[in-house]
Amino acid sequence: MASRKRCMFTVINAIITALIIESQCRLHHLILKDDIRQRVHLNTFGLYKDGYMSISMNSLSFTDGNTDNIDSSTIGFSLDRANNNGFSTYLDEGLDYCPLKKDPSSNFAGVLLLLDFKNNLVRKKTSAEAGVFPNIIPVLPKSIAEDLQADNGPDDGSQSKMGSKSRRDVESKAEDTYPLQSKDKIYAFEFYFNITTDEQQGLYNFYFYNCYSMPINQDSSAPDMLPFNIDINIKEKNPESFLSAGEIPLPKLYICMSMFFFLIGTLWVHVLRTHSADVYKIHWLMAALPFTKSLSLIFHAIDYYYISNQGFPIEGWAVVYYITHLLKGALLFITIALIGTGWAFVKHILSDKDKKIFMIVIPLQVLANVAYIIIESTEEGSSEYGLWMEILFLVDLLCCGAILFPVVWSIRHLQEASATDGKAAINLAQLKLFRHYYVMIVCYIYFTRIIASLIKVIVPYQWKWLYQLLDELATLTFFFLTGHKFRPASYNPYLLLSVEEEDMEMDDVVTTSTAMGEGVKKLLTCGPSQTAAITQLKSASPGLEETADTDWRKGRDAG
Repeated sequence: MASRKRCMFTVINAIITALIIESQCRLHHLILKDDIRQRVHLNTFGLYKDGYMSISMNSLSFTDGNTDNIDSSTIGFSLDRANNNGFSTYLDEGLDYCPLKKDPSSNFAGVLLLLDFKNNLVRKKTSAEAGVFPNIIPVLPKSIAEDLQADNGPDDGSQSKMGSKSRRDVESKAEDTYPLQSKDKIYAFEFYFNITTDEQQGLYNFYFYNCYSMPINQDSSAPDMLPFNIDINIKEKNPESFLSAGEIPLPKLYICMSMFFFLIGTLWVHVLRTHSADVYKIHWLMAALPFTKSLSLIFHAIDYYYISNQGFPIEGWAVVYYITHLLKGALLFITIALIGTGWAFVKHILSDKDKKIFMIVIPLQVLANVAYIIIESTEEGSSEYGLWMEILFLVDLLCCGAILFPVVWSIRHLQEASATDGKAAINLAQLKLFRHYYVMIVCYIYFTRIIASLIKVIVPYQWKWLYQLLDELATLTFFFLTGHKFRPASYNPYLLLSVEEEDMEMDDVVTTSTAMGEGVKKLLTCGPSQTAAITQLKSASPGLEETADTDWRKGRDAG
């Protein structure tokens, strides 16, 4: 058993380490082979003034190697600017139509870069006025520059002058065309742009289109797919950070929120030590949750700090963050489910139905965290990225639905119990608390999964961090309200069952004692001949001796 657990831990650690090694974060390197997608979302990044984006298409080739029949308006790139994470209406007007074949509208802030393989040119199409959109500046790829340097001699100064002169010639000769380097049917192109004015600031989306794989007419059911291979590097940077405009405040935000979670965890431990007589095992499990969350946020802040400074994370810190994030997610759903089942409060053994819930929730939560890790360490343009995004959304939705079942079952059980047994007041009080807890869980899930995501899309690009702030505040509020409702206290309605059951048992004993005492009184008033019966009652109920003697004296005085 121990060797099996050790093996599982080794496998998970190896997978996480491998994923982190492949990740380049804000220094993107994407390699696609035999890809047949019609649209590839390469990158989205928010740029401030004096920021820049550099894009280097190291190689682009096609499986069949024949580019003679490819129209110049079927394969290329699009670069557009938006104010938020909402999609561009120009690019999403119709999925069955190629945006490269359409002239940009006057309200489209962006450019289309069309690859003309016959003439080895990159044609630029835009309708934006001068100065509204950044100027695209072509750069000779390193391989071509090295070849030119070898042909013209080792003089670096003359070579740099010639290179700058050739770029000026290209720009002055034709502002809407750039050279496309070609060698053995492998094409290369490199360019960059700077944000020089406040008007040019925004959220820039970069796409690659392969419209040649689309059918020539809409009635055709068998399109001629054209697999392509591409190797591209993307580097983006704001004036003082490699993070996007809406992510720059995140390191400070995560540090502040980790302090709040640590404080609420310390407060909870103080409450447990103050009311130690009413503490159950699940209270200590609840205590571990805010501290695990605090650690996860600290490591997340450190991860973002290194990305902000150097463009990629430190592998060790990233691995530690993913481990604490996995533990936090699993512990959160397990704790919610245990509270919902009433474990340790009402019952100390989980039923078979409760165990099945945990057999579903725990593997789903592990799968959701693995999907999250893969998404964080995979380039946005890869074919696996969209698949794992869908898996994460579906699995997270299933987990949120599964943890509601124990609460619903407990509510139904208390409804039935309040109508059958003699503890209706206690059961109704617990029923009210369970309903409140159910509403809390639903609101927490609805806000963090839906409302916060809508805010992420609606708010301007520089306020994207509000999504993380609202998500963390909702989690902090949920932790506080859960701890307040299920705190260890003798007057807590959720903990009244065990106390009130003891009180019920004592009331039964007192009632029985009173009834037996009245019987003894009647026997005593009949005369002194019932002394043997009194002796038998005393031996049967030693605790009633004092009550029986008192009643005997009253009967004797009355006689």
